Amino acid sequence: MKRPTVFIDRDGTINVEAGYINYEDNFIIYPFVYQAIRLLNKLDILAVVVTNQAGVAKGYFPLENVYNLHNKMIRLLENNGAKLDGIYFCPHHKDAKIKEYRQDCDCRKPKPGMIKRAIEELPIDTDFMYVIGDKVSDIELGVNCKCKTALVMTGYGKAEIEKLKRKNIKTDFIGENLLEAVYFVIDDLKKRGYPLSL
Repeated sequence: MKRPTVFIDRDGTINVEAGYINYEDNFIIYPFVYQAIRLLNKLDILAVVVTNQAGVAKGYFPLENVYNLHNKMIRLLENNGAKLDGIYFCPHHKDAKIKEYRQDCDCRKPKPGMIKRAIEELPIDTDFMYVIGDKVSDIELGVNCKCKTALVMTGYGKAEIEKLKRKNIKTDFIGENLLEAVYFVIDDLKKRGYPLSL
């Protein structure tokens, strides 16, 4: 059965924004994230991470580092009763230092590649898709993929509000953090008559 889906940015939304994270010790999950993802799990809403990781292309850290951080993220979430249904990341950049990752790809947010791939691989109900993140590129990704969007104030969020205004891009919700954004998703699904399994 196809399910509503929340696409969640990683750095600044799930974990504390710390620039290009090249050590596992610098990967710290916000405490409210566990409850947010547990709620999605409980309501049978898919929780899928979509993240740009251009640090690979720029030579700041190897691809293996991204997998190590994601393994840590999965482990921490599972230890707190929460699970992700998918993780997609883009290691490319058009100005990459590392040649094999130098491309103007379709997967770097705000382009739709990661969400397109998720739709092919996961039981996603495309009528009920949401993107949550702390950057304009997350909101643009949502707009490009016909998702509802939520901007969070963690990470770069506060500074991005002005950028949204300048670009005349509207987001469906602005909240303090991922948990508030998940409550918005739940309320929106109820308003649209989606039968949530409470």
